[in-house]
Amino acid sequence: MADLSVDLSALPKEVRDQLSELDLELSEGDITQKGYEKKRAKLLASHIPYLPNLSLPDVQLSPGHSADHSPSPEAPGPSTSSASRHHRAHRSGGARDDRYRSDIHTEAVQAALAKHKEEKMALPMPTKRRSAFVQSPIETCTPPDTSSASEDEGSLRRKAAFSAVLAQSLQSPDYWINRSVQSSSTSSSASSTLSHGEPKTQPQPQPQPAVSLLADVLAHTRIGKLKKHRLIAPFLTDRYITVMSAAVPIYDLLSLPPENSVPPDVTSSTPLETGSRVDLPPAVRGMSRGQSRSSILDTADGVPVNSRVSTKIQQLLNTLKRPKRPPLSEFFLDDSEEIVEVPQPDPNTPKPEGRQIIPVKGEPLGVVSNWPPALQAALARWGATQAKSPALTALDVTGKPLYTLTYGKLWSRSLKLAYTLLNKLGTKTEPVLQPGDRVALVYPNSDPGMFWVAFYGCLLAEVIPVPIEVPLSRQDAGSLQIGFLLGSCGVSLALTSELCLKGLPKTPSGEIIQFKGWPRMKWVVTDTKYLTKPSKDWQPHIPTANTDTAYIEYKASKEGTVMGVAVSKTSMLTHCQALTQACNYCEGETLVNVLDCKKDMGMWHGVLTSVMNRIHTITVPYAVMKACPMSWVQRVHIHKARVALVKCRDLHWAMMAHKDQRDTNLSSIRMLIVADGANPWSVSSCDAFLNVFQSHGLKPEVICPCATSPEALTVAIRRPGARGAPLPARAILSMGGLSHGVIRVNTEDKNSALTVQDVGHIMPGALMCIVKPDGPPQLCKTDEIGEIVINSRAGGTMYYGLPGVTKNTFEVIPVNQAGAPIGEIPFSRTGLLGFVGPGSLVFVVGKIEGLLLVSGRRHNADDLVATALAVEPVKTVYRGRIAVFSVTVFYDERIVIVAEQRPDASEEDSFQWMSRVLQAIDSIHQVGLYCLALVPANTLPKTPLGGIHICETKQNFLEGNLHPCNILLCPHTCVTNMPKPRQKQPVDVGPASMLVGNLVAGKRIAQATGRELGVVEDQDLIRKHQFLSEALQWRAQTDPDHVLYVLLNAKGVAVCTATCAQLHKRAEKITATLMERGGLNTGDNVVLLYPPGIDLIAAFYGCLYAGVIPVTVRPPHPQNLAATLPTVRMIIDVSKAACILTTQPLMRILRSREAAASVNIKTWPTIIDTDDLPRKRPPHIYKPPTAEMLAYLDFSVSTTGMLTGVKMSHAAISTLCRSIKLQCELYSSRQIAICLDPYCGLGFVLWCLSSVYSGHQSILIPPLELESSLPLWLSTLSQYKIRDTFCSYSVMELCTKGLGTQTEMLKARGLNLSCVRSCVVIAEERPRLALTQSFSKLFKDLGLSPRAVSTAFGSRVNLAICLQGTAGPDPSTVYVDMKSLRHDRVRLVERGAPQSIPLMESGTILPGVRVIIVNPETRGPLGDSHLGEIWVNSPHSASGYYTIYGEESLQADHFNTRLSFGEPHTLWARTGYLGFIKRTELLDASGDRHDALFVVGSLDETLELRGLRYHPIDIETSVSRAHRCIAESAVFTWTNLLVVVAELSGSEQEALDLVPLVTNVVLEEHHLIVGVVVIVDPGVIPINSRGEKQRMHLRDSFLADQLDPIYVAYNM
Repeated sequence: MADLSVDLSALPKEVRDQLSELDLELSEGDITQKGYEKKRAKLLASHIPYLPNLSLPDVQLSPGHSADHSPSPEAPGPSTSSASRHHRAHRSGGARDDRYRSDIHTEAVQAALAKHKEEKMALPMPTKRRSAFVQSPIETCTPPDTSSASEDEGSLRRKAAFSAVLAQSLQSPDYWINRSVQSSSTSSSASSTLSHGEPKTQPQPQPQPAVSLLADVLAHTRIGKLKKHRLIAPFLTDRYITVMSAAVPIYDLLSLPPENSVPPDVTSSTPLETGSRVDLPPAVRGMSRGQSRSSILDTADGVPVNSRVSTKIQQLLNTLKRPKRPPLSEFFLDDSEEIVEVPQPDPNTPKPEGRQIIPVKGEPLGVVSNWPPALQAALARWGATQAKSPALTALDVTGKPLYTLTYGKLWSRSLKLAYTLLNKLGTKTEPVLQPGDRVALVYPNSDPGMFWVAFYGCLLAEVIPVPIEVPLSRQDAGSLQIGFLLGSCGVSLALTSELCLKGLPKTPSGEIIQFKGWPRMKWVVTDTKYLTKPSKDWQPHIPTANTDTAYIEYKASKEGTVMGVAVSKTSMLTHCQALTQACNYCEGETLVNVLDCKKDMGMWHGVLTSVMNRIHTITVPYAVMKACPMSWVQRVHIHKARVALVKCRDLHWAMMAHKDQRDTNLSSIRMLIVADGANPWSVSSCDAFLNVFQSHGLKPEVICPCATSPEALTVAIRRPGARGAPLPARAILSMGGLSHGVIRVNTEDKNSALTVQDVGHIMPGALMCIVKPDGPPQLCKTDEIGEIVINSRAGGTMYYGLPGVTKNTFEVIPVNQAGAPIGEIPFSRTGLLGFVGPGSLVFVVGKIEGLLLVSGRRHNADDLVATALAVEPVKTVYRGRIAVFSVTVFYDERIVIVAEQRPDASEEDSFQWMSRVLQAIDSIHQVGLYCLALVPANTLPKTPLGGIHICETKQNFLEGNLHPCNILLCPHTCVTNMPKPRQKQPVDVGPASMLVGNLVAGKRIAQATGRELGVVEDQDLIRKHQFLSEALQWRAQTDPDHVLYVLLNAKGVAVCTATCAQLHKRAEKITATLMERGGLNTGDNVVLLYPPGIDLIAAFYGCLYAGVIPVTVRPPHPQNLAATLPTVRMIIDVSKAACILTTQPLMRILRSREAAASVNIKTWPTIIDTDDLPRKRPPHIYKPPTAEMLAYLDFSVSTTGMLTGVKMSHAAISTLCRSIKLQCELYSSRQIAICLDPYCGLGFVLWCLSSVYSGHQSILIPPLELESSLPLWLSTLSQYKIRDTFCSYSVMELCTKGLGTQTEMLKARGLNLSCVRSCVVIAEERPRLALTQSFSKLFKDLGLSPRAVSTAFGSRVNLAICLQGTAGPDPSTVYVDMKSLRHDRVRLVERGAPQSIPLMESGTILPGVRVIIVNPETRGPLGDSHLGEIWVNSPHSASGYYTIYGEESLQADHFNTRLSFGEPHTLWARTGYLGFIKRTELLDASGDRHDALFVVGSLDETLELRGLRYHPIDIETSVSRAHRCIAESAVFTWTNLLVVVAELSGSEQEALDLVPLVTNVVLEEHHLIVGVVVIVDPGVIPINSRGEKQRMHLRDSFLADQLDPIYVAYNM
């Protein structure tokens, strides 16, 4: 049903009352939404017989204001979803916590937000997978909320006081434009198949470019369920299948204009300014998703991406274009220390100008003749003389009196308990309790009588009571901290009632469980039936009050630790005297107490002072207040109470539930004490309550706010004024001034004003100062905000058991401007921030524990909560539950706001609320929010009274246990202390001067050489067999039966072997077939498409025999042709292959219908299957005329997504094989095991070439077999007693993750790795030290030597530069400062230094190889331990790139380049990797000091950000450490934004926990702001056969919307 338009003010009074009561019921959860709607409709039906379909505008129901119901001019039409959206605004319950209710502030927030309407922030909405975070109804996922918010925090419900006009003016135009196009917000993203912009078939009008782009932006601002591409098209395969692209970027092959490959600088002004309002023509507004596809958005590398992702990033960039921070004037030089930018002090900052404050003295404490010597004496007196006088009345849940405890009963029961405690626990010789022992009091609020008896019983027995909350569960939030309190107080005994004991959680055997963090406790039940009547001769000892501790009151600190404040007997008595004097208590008065009687004001007034003055206390427990909010007012009326003790929340609830009961009369009240009156946000509650109840006899002068602190007890209280006297004035302060700690009356901007009421004068007998809250306790000036410190006999004396903390709090001696102490009297810190106003009135503006110190300015958590609540939270925030705290990130405090989200809140509502809170807080408090998170309703940790446990919430946030359902981070706008970007300085120093400088400084040039290749020992071999094809023929003749290859399957069975003769004969058959059927010319390229095995090797030699050039290509994956076949096709096309050699099954796949869907199968070159060839010998075997002729082409994909083919000559492969033979000491008697992909690089050389050259036996293990049998590789090593093995990182990672926990089982099966002498990881990257170390540690138990594991290093220009052989020293490890690497420098540091990374040497340099480190810009050689590009000179370098475009310049530059100085004649090949050489103390085989080569990373992969060079692996290492659920991560940049992709290994509800943690860690460790965080499923980050991440493919897939992310967060 739609809500009916109605002027509520025109309804009869009783209907209005019934409506407000209904609202309250709904807010407290006492009625369902459906029931509420029904009852409400019934109530309104008789008054609105007409217009059944009008929608009801928001109506203001605040007392004292007329309802404003003018519809807004731009208001949207009636909501079609249901009426819930409208009447939600009328719930008193969804609205807000009324500590913070202030109509003035609400208006200020609205005005501030209206301003933003002009500026217009188009925040990109986060992308969320629909399956994630489907909130179940809260009842099913969380325990029912036992409280509406908090007693402590006082959560008050309130009608949202927003008129429709204001609400409307808040909507940013973006929101409405977006809404107009969002009719298809849950569209599936099947449209992402159009990510390469194919035109649609149906004709359609072509919109104007700007408009069409905008339509595209808008069509994708909401995200639906993304396409389930597990694999990343079009060049990706599964994780262990190589991903390939072209020698030039693949995009060129897709016939795109090449000029697009330059990244556009979107941070400069683009034609479509988001700042300008674009009014869409009607045609565009109604445009569906499909139509808007016509516009293409080109991304940085010319990938045509018209996906919502790139659109959102564009939106984000446009938003970030409005700079927050001042423009940077100068840049620091390269070599100056990188430091955080310290914000310069603003000359306009207000500074205190007053004189130094003089300590304020309270009135003297009066002396009364009949004052009791101790509080127990007062109880004894009343118990004897006024036994029938009522002491306490407790109420049941309905608000009716349950029992009344008289002073006689209270005295007799307390005596019994004291006697029992001292005499009946334990034996006479060994009593359990001694006077002075601490005892915990565990009683629920609803049973004050039992608590009173227990408390006074402890006082009479002279044991120290420690009242605590009843623990609800073992993991209760804060139970650990209560445990700390009990431990520090040495408590081992707990008193409780029988009923309470029954309710405590028990173990299966019926014992009370051991609560988390608690000491072992003995529980004692104190119900009267279990107490013993004292013997006639026993009398309690009641000494005169002294300095011994009387009781301990708990207090939670800002950090969450719970400490016990000890109150001495003198303090307790003096405090009661001071309260009696200040409040003018008289004997026999009646007091209504709504507060918790176990601590604070509820105890001081309602338990202690009341007994001192024989007052009758009526306790209204929290549960009663929830059921019947008017109960305390009714009690005041019935009992003609003179004093009432309440919080703002109670005022508000009474006002909301107020019915016009003519008989309610509050004229008896002479003092209405508002316990949290010191909270600046209490003013409006007091005013509103007075407004309603003044007509019921409430006098304005009786409202008495007060200020209290656990340490100083009561600090100040307003005394009731004389009848008719003017009420105290209020201070209207500037929030800007307050943030600088000074008092300035707000004159200019009424939006950022704070109205504060006084809390009266300080207590009798006290002395007060205001001191600076941080640093030494220096006295403030009169116009300065500081911490209130008190000297009084009536305060706490210490934190029990914590002498260190006590000194800083209870023994403070204020100092003057010069730093000299002002006296010898110690003061106690109260934790309250405030100032002294005219007439010595005390004003409090906040608490130290709520203080957030951001960039040198102070903000109060309560003020921020108030602002957030003023941003219409009705649709979003559950019961006004909002927590504000700060976390330290990157050298400053950052503000985090966490709120509970209503179960029925929509994505748009939530996101819009979040973006508006950002704007409001920025406008009103001039401070940026770092993070805003919404969590499901009822999931934040609670304090015992239902409030939000801030410390626990903060802890959960920092540990990633908060589980938000919505999150928004704003590091770009709020982190303003980033180091200045580095500007590359022009290099004035030439390479020659650098060289001379290094020599002068005593640094040698950074170069290293492998040992000499030497003369081939067998002259016969070199003369005849400088070609591998001849070597095979020679072996087939001289040693035909020697087994060269053994191929294993997943079971470890040798499925195929090849002797020298067999391999030669199979090669000959293939040669004969090629000559017959291929129609090939010498030098043609032939593609070999084989699974890893011996067929591949035979085909390779068959090609050499035939004089054609083999090109090995990984076969397509039969289950994933769409992703893998285009890569095969591309290599075939790029290499201009004349023929394809393959197996029968693969040939069928190439010609299948499935293949036809991905590529054009009609244009394949000749395909020859080599499975069943006739036994023929070729007429002749080809011999190349020179060794410089081309032997084969090696195609591979770099991690940057470049497909490169390099040319390998016969001379190069012979030298390479010889070099490996020498390094690894390979002879025909040796066996090696290879678990590598045989398609490119060193993997191919070891698999196909090395054995034929050296004659050793190779055991071949295809890595894919490990997926079905993990131990295959290790068991082979053990079974064949292999000494040398080669593997890839992928294989090592599989074994580490899959077998790490099974070492015991493998050991039992007899697996032994002690035979392994060297296990070399073949890679083209920085050694993965963490992986190799964990592999060594895990398999140490199986006998693996810690020295065995090492790495190799090769690159495109030279397939093998380093390889840890048998002779060289062990690889060394150094620690490098990460900051220096960003500046292209190497600074070696000690192990464990902060910001250091370990680097392992990449293996010994191969024989015949020379390496030098060169500055890539000047091309001059660098000194030892300097970072530069690794250049290599070696006879086995490749001869050049094989490209279809013949880019000779590139080829010359990479393969035949010269130093600009030093050795101008030597030709070098550039590897494209950064590294450095360090001369170590170790000796090599020849006895010289060993030069170690350290590879840092690929130059192409590095990210240039803020003028610095970052290596992705460093950022990824930090990210992977950020949270236990991050399985893998990858980073890339897109138009100057850093994008982090993290794989989530946990449940999807943990996805959003990762966003702030990832942002924090990258900011802290790398000084970079993450632009986009993408959370994906495990296995989404593509990995090639070498185990390297394909970051560029990931980037393309992300921009083309093909990742199916769980969540995408766009950081502001």
